[in-house]
Amino acid sequence: MIEKRKFHIGGHWVDPVEARDHQVINPATEEPVAVISLGSAADVDRAVDAATAAFRSWSETCVDERATLLERIIEIYERRSDEMDEAIRLEMGAPVDFAREQQTPSGTGHLQATLEALKTHEFERPSPRGGSLLRHEPIGVCGLITPWNWPINQVAAKVAPALAAGCTMVLKPSEIAPLSALLFAEILHKAGCPAGVFNLVNGDGPGVGAAMSAHPGIDMMSFTGSTRAGVAVTQNAAATVKRVALELGGKSPNLLFADADLETAIRFSLESCFSNSGQSCDAPTRLLVERSAYEGAVTAAERIAAETTVGDPAEEGDHIGPVISNLQYERIQGHIERGIADGARLVAGGPGRPAGFEKGYFVKPTVFADVTNQMSVARNEIFGPVLVMIPFETEDEAIEMANDTPYGLAAYIQTGSPERAKRVSRKLRAGSVYINGAAPDWDVPFGGYKQSGNGREYGEFGLEDFLELKSITG
Repeated sequence: MIEKRKFHIGGHWVDPVEARDHQVINPATEEPVAVISLGSAADVDRAVDAATAAFRSWSETCVDERATLLERIIEIYERRSDEMDEAIRLEMGAPVDFAREQQTPSGTGHLQATLEALKTHEFERPSPRGGSLLRHEPIGVCGLITPWNWPINQVAAKVAPALAAGCTMVLKPSEIAPLSALLFAEILHKAGCPAGVFNLVNGDGPGVGAAMSAHPGIDMMSFTGSTRAGVAVTQNAAATVKRVALELGGKSPNLLFADADLETAIRFSLESCFSNSGQSCDAPTRLLVERSAYEGAVTAAERIAAETTVGDPAEEGDHIGPVISNLQYERIQGHIERGIADGARLVAGGPGRPAGFEKGYFVKPTVFADVTNQMSVARNEIFGPVLVMIPFETEDEAIEMANDTPYGLAAYIQTGSPERAKRVSRKLRAGSVYINGAAPDWDVPFGGYKQSGNGREYGEFGLEDFLELKSITG
């Protein structure tokens, strides 16, 4: 059993004000693998005090000093990448290959993209008419709340730009998957991050998240998670009028036109939806298919879904692992059962665990066809390996259907026509549009429209989220 009961506050590993143990469960075995402490408002107070004291000096450091720290962090992070792979496997059930090839490298990607952005950013520049000086300054003490589904990705995407901007911070990682964040704290400590600049307090939303959001000593909240929780963060932050940056849920449309290569498009669509066991906020979970290609697409989806294997995260291979928890497993089962009850055609998967699994939160890769855009499975973020297929007749209908959602995080287009790709992408109400399987770089802005959040992360855009703009005239 791994024991990680201490918090990182003021440059030291300290005991919580009040001991409250919490077990971290391996979702593949349903057995505890670690124990952490859940903090309280008193722990948040200590961390904010440390961050406030450190801000006075850290906010005045030069770009070179902050860049040097990021370079040291990258060096140590890469040395300890095997440990990060293992932490992510244990805490969230990511298969070893997937952890090594995608989850862990995302931390390096964000650190390097932020370092490049820091070195090229103009912190001072003249106003357009030249009569004033425009100056970017760190916003202050930042509260960072990160999720369990891409744990180190979101930690690095927030901590790196906050450091680069000259901010100090208090991080609350998900209490369900805290091991990667605790390892990251060790890496920052070893890299020589000044005392109080980075602080970590484990805890749940009501005990620590709410205290951070409402804290008068925190100048900004950066939150990634569900839309429901994002609303709560915003409400708690309102009384102190702090900046709130949100990266929330999604129900991303994937528009497949008949002129696309059907086999390539369907394979991409299913692999992208099922990747990370469907636990990605920007997963293309609504596959909208042009009517003339629809039945061929359903047949291909049935075949490719059957090829998708579910397996033990500890074993090598390209299989998918479990979902994060029993609560999430039960929610996904409810969505699948609701889809069947609403009349959607079950093409692959369905309720229950895959064959051969009696324990662990494993879900069958599931595909529904003949879905309407008003069905529950098409409206709600399922956050599991569940794809819904909906036919459309015209380009305009596809665009209207794609935009008919409260979310707007990402959208996908599969077409053989570059002109159509450009035309349709401009009409989709989403923060990111991916054409024919393209993947973004780490310096491309990430964030959503509507109930998918506000603000943008990654690279220079993430850096700007942690900066205030001051004008100096005269």
